[in-house]
Amino acid sequence: MPILTTDGGFDLVLDGRLILRHRVDAPCLFVGQGDARMDMYRGNFDIEDYVIERTPLAHAVVSGSDIAFSAAPGQPARMILQMSGDDSNGAIAFRSEDATINRIWIRIHAQEGEHVWGGGEQMSYLDMRGRRFPLWTSEPGVGRDKTTEITFKADVTGKSGGDYWNTNYPQPTYLSSRRYALHVETTAYSAFDFRRGDFHEIEIWAVPERIELTARPTFIDLVEAMSERFGRQPPLPEWIYNGAIIGLKDGANSFERLDVIVKAGTKVSGLWCEDWVGLRHTSFGARLFWDWKANDERYPGLRERIAELEQRGIRFLGYVNPYIAVDGSLFPEAEAAGYFAKNESGQTALVDFGEFDCGVVDFTNPDAAAWFAERVIGQNMLDFGLSGWMADFGEYLPIDVTLANGIDAKLMHNAWPTLWAEVNARAVANRGKTGEALFFMRAGFTGVQKHCPLLWGGDQSVDFSRHDGLVTVMSGALSSGLLGNAYHHSDIGGYTSLFGNVRTAELIMRWAEMGAFTPVMRTHEGNRPRDNLQIDQDPQVLAHFARMTRIYVHLVPYLKTLVAEASTRGWPVQRPLFLHFEEDLHTYAIQDSYLYGSDLLVAPVSQAGKSEWSTYLPEGAAWVHVWSGRAFAGGQEVRVDAPVGEPPVFYRASSEFAALFKGLRSL
Repeated sequence: MPILTTDGGFDLVLDGRLILRHRVDAPCLFVGQGDARMDMYRGNFDIEDYVIERTPLAHAVVSGSDIAFSAAPGQPARMILQMSGDDSNGAIAFRSEDATINRIWIRIHAQEGEHVWGGGEQMSYLDMRGRRFPLWTSEPGVGRDKTTEITFKADVTGKSGGDYWNTNYPQPTYLSSRRYALHVETTAYSAFDFRRGDFHEIEIWAVPERIELTARPTFIDLVEAMSERFGRQPPLPEWIYNGAIIGLKDGANSFERLDVIVKAGTKVSGLWCEDWVGLRHTSFGARLFWDWKANDERYPGLRERIAELEQRGIRFLGYVNPYIAVDGSLFPEAEAAGYFAKNESGQTALVDFGEFDCGVVDFTNPDAAAWFAERVIGQNMLDFGLSGWMADFGEYLPIDVTLANGIDAKLMHNAWPTLWAEVNARAVANRGKTGEALFFMRAGFTGVQKHCPLLWGGDQSVDFSRHDGLVTVMSGALSSGLLGNAYHHSDIGGYTSLFGNVRTAELIMRWAEMGAFTPVMRTHEGNRPRDNLQIDQDPQVLAHFARMTRIYVHLVPYLKTLVAEASTRGWPVQRPLFLHFEEDLHTYAIQDSYLYGSDLLVAPVSQAGKSEWSTYLPEGAAWVHVWSGRAFAGGQEVRVDAPVGEPPVFYRASSEFAALFKGLRSL
């Protein structure tokens, strides 16, 4: 990674790609100080920075692989960058010579027409160019669009409207269409600003450890390198291929409802009951009882029922999060051992979740992490017979608690989802069930890939809205997949129902059509089950859903090849079109369709009231419309009939699985 000195500056080059360009009149590095205000309200954050100083470090002295930066000649160096690596893999380490610095701004060379992707799991925009993206794990918000009524109401009533950049899973990593990747190794609040034509500006609220750079000749090679860097997931468990995971939270009635769903011809792999731990009743409605053990009153004889289900080829899944309710049986045990994060006075910090308080288990304490993995997940869940669970609330670490490792909670907040994933993965590994038990998370940060076997898209609104509906799930899957997260799925039918916004039959059916072409199908009753249509309450919806599960199972031979690619090479199951068609520049900004593996193109209907749908077919392949059998040349936008039950799906005419895909017409 050579440093090429010039009059008044230098260029840093990675495998022929200009990365940093520094000149006295156009410096690449700025340092300073900021005083941030951060307010948290139930996972939502109001963040504002008062910038005390922002100084351009215009003077740079190159000495071997080090570059010393100062404001002007003759002034002491304030920051030293240390370069290392080779043509394909480089690193820029930061060494501060000024203890007052707590803000860094660095400008990365950019080109007109360049595209950038990544940033963790981005729900609104796959191509990040032209916008600024703060990177801070939080609730994503309801509506996520400040121009809409639902976002306004969510902001007014609960400070929870969100915006396009809010996400459960941020990550300071991006891939460029110039075929390189950049990763910032930090847990501090940071932001990627892609609004300028000639540079990308990275803002970091701490001196980072380093910036990592990776160059590869193709996009698929770059994605493979990212999965090597951040970790790969094990293959999906065999039982998942039996069909959909049915989410019901109706106590013992869940088993009777499941039987009705199965009798309708639905292929089922699991029954997922969030309420396996019981309920508490608040003014907000029924809430789960956060004590993380089976509730005999709500689910009598659950251990035996789980065994009966497994004999039918159906697994049972539950729910857990890192908080423990003060009125539960586990709280005194954890408090006596000192396992909770502390408040300013050194007592257990209590978090108000709306008429009940909880302690947060301090995963920076190795004993606390081991206790949760063994006592809660190992004994109460895995030993009880659970085959999976939702591992929720990884983004909720309060920023005002004191942690055992002594690091400021503001610096641990982004790291928390990865620690939470590691606790879950450790519990699974301790029972020898890696690749057999399946937990799924919505929160993430750098390194979560190594521990979390499956992402889910979070709490979308129960609608087709542009920034919080069905279409956002595709962007989330594609952006996170580029960074080593091979498996992604979502709540079929959406989750969040507020301010009179409720599901329609059309929404559920269109969402199920997309779900059939994802690695895992799973339903959710949503936050207000009684207000919203469920799959077993409408015969047409249930028949349609059953057929979609048969489509999913029919594609299992193909899906298994994608799972093999994921576990050996880190390739995501759902892929942006450009990953296999990088010469076709039209594919670079497409986010409302995706490749399912390399041979299927899926363009879900993501608007209400549509019976026809247009989509772009990449140049370089001949395509066949699954339902009509019509052949299309690539490199054009096509319009096809898309009635409910026939989602726009195309396969490569040359695919070795062409016969399998053709067989979908008879289902």
